[in-house]
Amino acid sequence: MPITKTLARKITNYGDHASIGLKFRRKRMAPLLSMIVQTFRDVGHVDIIDVGGTRLYWDIAPVGFLENHKVNITVVNLPGDKPPADDETFSFVEADGCDLSRFGDKSFHIAHSNSVIEHVGDWSRQRRFAAEISRVAEKYFVQTPNYWFALEPHCMMPFFQWLPKPVRVRLVMAFSLGSWPKAASVDEAVTIVESARLLNRSMVRALFNEAKVYTEWFMLLPKSFIAVKR
Repeated sequence: MPITKTLARKITNYGDHASIGLKFRRKRMAPLLSMIVQTFRDVGHVDIIDVGGTRLYWDIAPVGFLENHKVNITVVNLPGDKPPADDETFSFVEADGCDLSRFGDKSFHIAHSNSVIEHVGDWSRQRRFAAEISRVAEKYFVQTPNYWFALEPHCMMPFFQWLPKPVRVRLVMAFSLGSWPKAASVDEAVTIVESARLLNRSMVRALFNEAKVYTEWFMLLPKSFIAVKR
């Protein structure tokens, strides 16, 4: 559907400084920047693990902020595309966010994850992901979209996540929706539909029971949740 593609470009194009999504992320990032500032004051540098992240995401931090606070970021993603080259601030590692065993307990000051936990699989894998985030860092900042927000954030179709699974599969086979391509088979359609398992507030609280869960609002509606452990 062309309208869902347009919405995806307007909302999730974080390289576009006028995009709605970028504005949300800048506002959302404020507690994270505060955590970085406090950690720098305490220990003089900040080691962050960003699970499922990108280099582009951190461009929304104020110019010079990462360098001035001596931030080192380890970006972890599943094996696949060749990762970018490491530099003074970023290093890139291939690993599963549900198994960060290559990193010891509390190896980082802060663990960060933005819109990732809904993609790792079923509830058991989401629990493993949350446990690893809690294990490898002293503090964490984890954001995920709200299941009860009317617009599904991946296919950009209202109420999509509330439809019966067979209906969602049929829609994915019939249309290209948001960031999802039109599926060529039932198998591909089911895989796409199951690639995003949205969480509600109580589920986020259960996964991160040591954290304070903040709500991100859009037009008086709860758009997403952020679990923060300081």
